[in-house]
Amino acid sequence: MPHHPKTVSGVEVTPLCDAVGPMGEAIRRPLPEMFPGSALPDEPWVLHFHCYLLRDRAGRLTLVDTGIGGTDSLASSWAPVPGTLTGELAAAGVAPADVDTVILTHLHSDHASGAVSDGRPLFENARYVVQQAELDAADGLLADRVLTPLKGQLLAVDGDAEVTPGVRVHLTPGHTPGHQIARVGELAVTGDLVLHPVQLDDPAVRYVYDDDQERAAATRAAVLGELRAAHALLATAHFAEPFVRL
Repeated sequence: MPHHPKTVSGVEVTPLCDAVGPMGEAIRRPLPEMFPGSALPDEPWVLHFHCYLLRDRAGRLTLVDTGIGGTDSLASSWAPVPGTLTGELAAAGVAPADVDTVILTHLHSDHASGAVSDGRPLFENARYVVQQAELDAADGLLADRVLTPLKGQLLAVDGDAEVTPGVRVHLTPGHTPGHQIARVGELAVTGDLVLHPVQLDDPAVRYVYDDDQERAAATRAAVLGELRAAHALLATAHFAEPFVRL
């Protein structure tokens, strides 16, 4: 485990490094094309794939995102598989069966594929929290291979909701229709609201793989504005360092 936990509002937040590596050939583009208008140099973009384990005072365990999964993952065409989430959890003293709640920020393969292993929910005792708008938009292989096995454990929410004491989700659409972030006190687990540090400096910088780039930029600006005013701590999905103070 390369990263140390932080305690926020009585909740221990542990970053779990599922994988590190560049995008594969299937979707790789030069950084200036990936983030148009950013003036980023044309150099390799090495992504860190972070999930987060939240442990509250009562010992309840919430996992935010489940990483890229195994070698047969839907992310295998472009992400460094297999992910090491279960090993990271074990290093934190947690078995998959111990997890009470899984929050999926969205249903892209590098965030949701690790929810299922061998066609069954990996976190067998957990509720899987997903925005209804995300479920409504899901189709194809992801729906078949991830959502169908989770069907009996899915908890669909519509907008902002408290999903376990002290942990809330907030709808932040744009990257996907039902993208959500998780909040614990001053901490925001941001999923793909922000992909690259350049978007902290300028939230208007778009990302080529946002489903709706205009809406994503507007959402990012609004949410980061609120978080910056609160001097919030971000827990990011793809930055080299998981925590960023605004």
